[in-house]
Amino acid sequence: MKVELLRQLPSVENLLQTVDATRLVAVYGRPATLEAIRGALARAREAIGAGKQSGATIAELLAAAEAQLSAVTAPTLRPVINATGVIIHTNLGRSVLSAAAERAIAQAARSYDTLEYDLETGKRGSRSTHVQELLARVTGAEAATVVNNNAAAVLLTLTAMAHGREVIISRGQLVEIGGGFRIPAVMEHSGAELVEVGTTNRTHLRDYEAAITERTAAIMVAHHSNFRIIGFTTEPELVELSAMAHERGLLLLHDLGSGTLLETADYGLEHEPTVGESLAAGVDVTCFSGDKLLGGPQAGIIIGRKELVKRIQRHPLARAVRPDKLCLAGLSATLLHYLKDEAIHEIPTWRMIATSPDDLKRIARRWARRLTRSGIRARTMPSESTIGGGSLPGATLPTWLVVIPHASPNALAAQLRAAETPIIGRIENDQFLLDPRTVLPEQEQLLLQSVLQHAAVDAAG
Repeated sequence: MKVELLRQLPSVENLLQTVDATRLVAVYGRPATLEAIRGALARAREAIGAGKQSGATIAELLAAAEAQLSAVTAPTLRPVINATGVIIHTNLGRSVLSAAAERAIAQAARSYDTLEYDLETGKRGSRSTHVQELLARVTGAEAATVVNNNAAAVLLTLTAMAHGREVIISRGQLVEIGGGFRIPAVMEHSGAELVEVGTTNRTHLRDYEAAITERTAAIMVAHHSNFRIIGFTTEPELVELSAMAHERGLLLLHDLGSGTLLETADYGLEHEPTVGESLAAGVDVTCFSGDKLLGGPQAGIIIGRKELVKRIQRHPLARAVRPDKLCLAGLSATLLHYLKDEAIHEIPTWRMIATSPDDLKRIARRWARRLTRSGIRARTMPSESTIGGGSLPGATLPTWLVVIPHASPNALAAQLRAAETPIIGRIENDQFLLDPRTVLPEQEQLLLQSVLQHAAVDAAG
């Protein structure tokens, strides 16, 4: 019986001659379609041999091949709707770019450009020119350069400034952030010798002074990133470290982390050290991210004294971590928002931060009314949004949430993640919640339609 069933299976060539297979070839190409058809036949033979299948029609085999092709070619980097309330969500791509940055990236992607070409001389130029003057203007730094992320910025700076020499850092700043990124490991890979001073919670100026030797090149200050030390704590001010370092002929290097250009306290948050404050304190080289509180694409930004930045740019490692034209295009457009004093309105990260609780309450109530009219008795409740991305740890912003009643919040969350445009919400106290702060205006209707589709089935009355 099994032998007969196997004989009845069509050949690969017979399947390729069908109209449906011709359509698959047109969409996916012949090599991929051929592989998928062979895979469908192989699975059918295995099922027959195991007694789990009595045969397979041509339509069933081609449907299986198409399902395989669809799965193989589906992009894994997909747009999602972030309804978690975490503004700089590292797992969801951090900052959403402004419309101007999006246009600049698209323009750079679809044409040749002046990435490393000087139109005036007709000779090779430098890619750094596209952002260094803008960065100098918006930060007040003497000079600036850009690499592909902040970890690379720290690594390159230490390698260029302190390879084979000592760098002093407080034990309270030896942090590990997402993905296992550890400040000590980066410092060690730079070829600099790490010298730890103080304790986890208390480091004094005298601790740094006592650690200085003839082999010391610099003092390093690292942002605490995604944690805080509270209680019985102390750390010297940047200006104190700057004065001491320069008096002893040392450099002061600052890993500022997320690197804000705006005052976060103006928007109901705790004060986050700014790029301007780092420079004003006398730091020689400051590194920070482009895709966190700056609100741009992933980048590592290095600013500081001109001769030091030039030294960093000339180091061989700089080529290995340089940014591409898409990064530079998006970053330039983002920096222009700051130059034009329009960052709050044009950069989504800052627009989300600045959105008032009253506005969020109105949006949440509108969503709840829409869902309730369609049979899902949603309600609103006050809560808190977070910044995320290693910025302002523990700091929150007041928000209003939409509570979606459902017999199984985890099941609802899984269904919404499986939607054509996945929706990522949050679950607290056995409730599925949506925070409108991080939902883009153009995503609102799609979000509500998807919630209606999936939540209506098992909505708890």
